[in-house]
Amino acid sequence: MPPQPHDHDGAPRFRAPPANPYAHSYEGPGFVVVEVLGEIDMATAGALEEHLDALTSDGVPRIVVDLREVEFFDCSGLRVLCRAERRARERGGTLRLVCDQPRVHRLLHACGLLGRFPPLAELPPAPPPGSERAPGAR
Repeated sequence: MPPQPHDHDGAPRFRAPPANPYAHSYEGPGFVVVEVLGEIDMATAGALEEHLDALTSDGVPRIVVDLREVEFFDCSGLRVLCRAERRARERGGTLRLVCDQPRVHRLLHACGLLGRFPPLAELPPAPPPGSERAPGAR
């Protein structure tokens, strides 16, 4: 494993995977935020999958996927989210969605995924002081 960058306290820092036209990420308060942009369909879901794969490849990923800027989202995108959520869960982490779009809520409902991905209307607040470092941090 290559050396990881560290903060002055010796704890690993978050390293974002390369951004692409459909996904970029940044460290939030206690989790990593992945902002998804544009249209996520069969032609573009691979770019989102690559980004989420990088974030769920090691550590204990705590990821919040922000879909508020998505213009279109189909079952190809849902497949990517299901895979990323499973990978995060297998490593003891979580994957949550932020979405305020009724059409995405309808898609989650129609596919029976509202229980797996109960969408948040906005980014969650920071965890209480003294809790873990930003999940997903490496």
